[in-house]
Amino acid sequence: MKQDNQIPRMLSEAFSPAVRPPNTLRINSDLVIVGGGLAGTCAAITAARAGIRVVLAQDRPVLGGNASSEVRLWALGATSHMNNNNRWAREGGVIDEILVENMYRNKEGNALIFDTVLLEKVIDEDNITLLLNTAAVSVSKSDGETIESVTAFCSQNSTQYELFAPLFCDASGDGIVAFQAGAAFRMGAESKEEFGEKFAPTEEYGYLLGHSIYFYTKDIGEPVKFVPPSYALDDITQIPRFRSFNTAIDGCRLWWIEYGGRLDTVHETETIKWQLWKVVYGVWNYIKNSGKFPDAETLTLEWVGQIPGKRESRRFEGDVMMTQQDIIEQRGHYDAISFGGWSIDLHPADGVFSELPGCDQWHAKGVYQVPYRSQYSKNIRNLFITGRIMSASHVAFGSTRVMLTLACAAQSVGMAAAHGAKRGLLPRDIAEPENVKLLQRDLQRVGGYIPQFRLDDDANLVRQATVTASSKLCLEKLPDDGPRISLERPYAQMLPMQRGRVPRMTITVDAAEDSRLDLQLRQSSKRDNHSPDVILKTLSFDLPAGDNQPVQLDFDQLIDDSRYVFVCVMENPAIRLHLSDMRLTGLLALQYWRDQAPPVDIGVESFEFWTPPRRPNGQNMALTISPPLNGFEPQNVCNGLARPVAEVNAWVADPDDDAPTLDIKWIAPQSISRVTLMFDTDFDHAMETVTRGHPEDVMPFAVKHYRLRNGDGEVLAEVSDNHQTVNRIEFDEPVEIDRLQVEVVASQGDAPAAVFALHCYE
Repeated sequence: MKQDNQIPRMLSEAFSPAVRPPNTLRINSDLVIVGGGLAGTCAAITAARAGIRVVLAQDRPVLGGNASSEVRLWALGATSHMNNNNRWAREGGVIDEILVENMYRNKEGNALIFDTVLLEKVIDEDNITLLLNTAAVSVSKSDGETIESVTAFCSQNSTQYELFAPLFCDASGDGIVAFQAGAAFRMGAESKEEFGEKFAPTEEYGYLLGHSIYFYTKDIGEPVKFVPPSYALDDITQIPRFRSFNTAIDGCRLWWIEYGGRLDTVHETETIKWQLWKVVYGVWNYIKNSGKFPDAETLTLEWVGQIPGKRESRRFEGDVMMTQQDIIEQRGHYDAISFGGWSIDLHPADGVFSELPGCDQWHAKGVYQVPYRSQYSKNIRNLFITGRIMSASHVAFGSTRVMLTLACAAQSVGMAAAHGAKRGLLPRDIAEPENVKLLQRDLQRVGGYIPQFRLDDDANLVRQATVTASSKLCLEKLPDDGPRISLERPYAQMLPMQRGRVPRMTITVDAAEDSRLDLQLRQSSKRDNHSPDVILKTLSFDLPAGDNQPVQLDFDQLIDDSRYVFVCVMENPAIRLHLSDMRLTGLLALQYWRDQAPPVDIGVESFEFWTPPRRPNGQNMALTISPPLNGFEPQNVCNGLARPVAEVNAWVADPDDDAPTLDIKWIAPQSISRVTLMFDTDFDHAMETVTRGHPEDVMPFAVKHYRLRNGDGEVLAEVSDNHQTVNRIEFDEPVEIDRLQVEVVASQGDAPAAVFALHCYE
């Protein structure tokens, strides 16, 4: 069958004295996004699902940017490897969907498989035109403040694209569109005086973060020789940390193989790349041929990055520029659209050649808001700026720059563009209070989380209904059926408390000798934080030697508002604490990890890190509670929060309920076209995309199999193999019902059935 545009058997064209133009295609859309890293990808998917036509131009053969198989950096955000106090802080919305899907298909962390997940998500959206290997090369403007089109060229099909739209988004990393359009930008570090940022770096430390290139190794079971290329670094002692190299560490665990912080990280990227290649091959030569690593004999160098992972270059100016204080003080913004929680993470400009530590990281006590006004140019009227070029100071950029934080914020750009395209609004118009409220609502509807904001959605018909359930959890016991852990470090149980008196509790311990057991009841100084920085009460017990000793805890403490408290069993290696194998939505066990002790007067607080051991560890304490803990009510499914924050914010069924069911009743019949459910995919799990494997491909708290029934018991919809957070059910025709039942048939693990949110719309 003859294909359209099929080349004839013979093509002959006479000499032309004029320059031949390239094959040129014009594409009209509602939004042009340049840059297909995680930020650009999530913005494109969000906009497309909101109903507008999107062109996504990516200058690489795959999507994902630094998270792709070309660079292979793990994608992280507010969870920070679960090594801070930001509990249940994994980003929501499209990026959560991507991470959960990658976990389901790729818990081993294969970067090539992650490529396929991203590509599939994009090509499955009919509203997205994806242009891979297509680099933006020039910008045209209709006036000094308005972009008319972007010209891009694909080297693979020798085609030039003229991309026209009313709205543009630069997610390119270096800001190629924003730069050419004339938008104001910065490069380097602001002084301490400009924004009052006490952590602003000195000239000695440097003003830019560098690039990194990683390598992977493979054991092939027989001796392998390595002859280094001529350009390999021949003096390994030029790297002050050379003694840190070994055969067990590869991939992005070598993030500190970094260079370029004193160069132009836009125009000298190729120079930086060559220096990093010299380092990588010099390091491998040292490992293979120095004689200090006999276990390297059968290792081969399986992969070396072809392009560097770039951290920092230009930052463009929006109507708001985030600063250190926004992060550390967790400042509020009326136009908050997402959140961050990575440390302020700055690196010495000399990178791998520096005598200084590879990074200088300082955390806030909780997550912080990202304002929408940081996501568009203050100069170019129809230009969004997202990804690492977003509006932030160098210090704030040290936190906002990580990929999941940027992807989370970029979803607001996709949604704002949809609002703008449909209503004839420009990016700055969306920042008006009445417009930004609609933006926040629509982001939360699709699973986004905005700290300090609840979904206020009058269109959700569940808010007009009576919500009951077949059962609810009243937590009176976590059974003593788990391992026993030696208190080499303090161990804590997070418990959601209602306003009132803390209930009495009983834990069980073994004492190898006569011992003193100390316990503390703690809470966070901010209700929505999870840093146990306030000690409310201390209890002490003198225990004789012996196993299976019950210890009764009566803290006699009033709690002024619903919030999490921390029952902390302090260090004593002679004592073992009994744990429970029962896992529950909204409950976490923690261990003391370390103190954050910053230098004096850098604008950062001192506090302790209490972090959850990763599964299969991290069991809850075995304990009894009297009176039982409540707060797992069915009404939580429409309270506007779809993850634990100060409360559980979920309906959790009784563990003994054989047919857990939510029951939604209206006084009069309702016409319902779609239903959205949000389940527990463990927002506390970091879900690193590469290098670090995971014990599960599905989260044990997630609902796997459920049915929607009407009041007559007829099945309206059934999903038998869910692993995702957000499930959206659309009926072919609206259903008229006065009762909706959500019947949970099975969960992915042994945890009781749990639902965070239920939305019903006409």
